[in-house]
Formats: sequence, structure tokens, C-alpha cells
Amino acid sequence: MSIKHGLCLLALMALTACQPLTKMKEENVISAVGMASISAQQGATQEERETRAMRASKVEAYKELSEQVYGLRVSGRTRVEDQSLGRDSTQGAVDGIIRGAEVVASYKVGDSYVTELELDLDLMQKMKRYGESQNIPRNENIIF
Repeated sequence: MSIKHGLCLLALMALTACQPLTKMKEENVISAVGMASISAQQGATQEERETRAMRASKVEAYKELSEQVYGLRVSGRTRVEDQSLGRDSTQGAVDGIIRGAEVVASYKVGDSYVTELELDLDLMQKMKRYGESQNIPRNENIIF
């Protein structure tokens, strides 16, 4: 091996050693965190309440991703009676389909269960091409 090749190899090894140990977050990747209280869940046993909290935290994380991707629809109503402010209400809603999200971590913190998700927006767009989604009927009595 020549001196020139040796110096190039040494420089390459030095540059490789400067790489970060953790994966850098790409610009097209978003993340969300969902939390749910364990004691607020219904269930006969602690394990059942923890399982329900785990599932609820995952749904909450998906809701957070949906808000980031599609935005939050906000509607408000204010009622005035006899020139006095009556009832005032505000509602928020999000509606969207998230495909390709990955559960990064799921863990218990005190009385809460936490789920962390990541979504590669490019992967989500690619997955959209594989099939159309069907509308889900809005029924408030549906339990997940």
C-alpha cells in the first residue's frame, strides 16, 4: 500500500469516527406522544387497566399525528341573550388516515401509560397509492 492510499484510508477512518452515535431525525419524519391514565381505565384487574391505558395512549398518539398532518378543525359558538354573554362553547376535531406510523416506545410512567410514534411522511404518501380507504361511520357508541 502506498503512502497516498494510507493517508486516504486514515482520513476516511477519522471522518467515520466523527459520525453521531444516534440516528439524526430526518425532516420528513414527525413524531407524537400519547398518554393515558391507568387508574381512569375500567377493568377488573390492574393488568386489564394497564392494557386499556396502553391502547388508549396509542390512539392518543395517532390523534396527535393526525393533528400535525391534517390540522385541527375548530368550531365555536357564542350565544348572546339580552346583551349578555350566554353560553360559549368551542369544539375541536381532527379527521384523517395515518399509514405507516411506527411505535418507537411504549412505557409506564407513574399512573400513566405513554406511547411514542414516528411517521415518515414520504412512506405515508407511498402507502396511499396501495388502496383507497373507506369512510368510517361516525357512531359515538363505538368502543376501541
